[in-house]
Amino acid sequence: MDIPISSRDFRCLQLACVALGLVAGSIIIGVSISKAAAAVGGIFIGAAGLGLLILAYPFLKSRFNLDHILPTIGSLRIHPQPGADHGEGRSSINGNKEGARSSLSTVSRTLEKLKAGGRGTGEG
Repeated sequence: MDIPISSRDFRCLQLACVALGLVAGSIIIGVSISKAAAAVGGIFIGAAGLGLLILAYPFLKSRFNLDHILPTIGSLRIHPQPGADHGEGRSSINGNKEGARSSLSTVSRTLEKLKAGGRGTGEG
């Protein structure tokens, strides 16, 4: 059952939910004795804050031209510097595979030593 709703009514409903969350969170924090109850009130206030951000996003997007800012933020990448292993002419893909294999063999040897040591101490 689809009920048509105007954009204005939808925004009013969103604003009412935000206000209800803020009021409920404030009341819960105000009357709470325990820290756990105050934390629940904080969750209500946080959810209301998120609702307010969702409500204000179209305004903020048009006012601050976020389409121009967000792609710039999204293109930030971390480019690690190649280590001593990768500088010797090997490609980083092969170096990673070999490094994983050597790490795996090191872990396997350590586990074998632990198993052998555990047996020796258990029998003696």
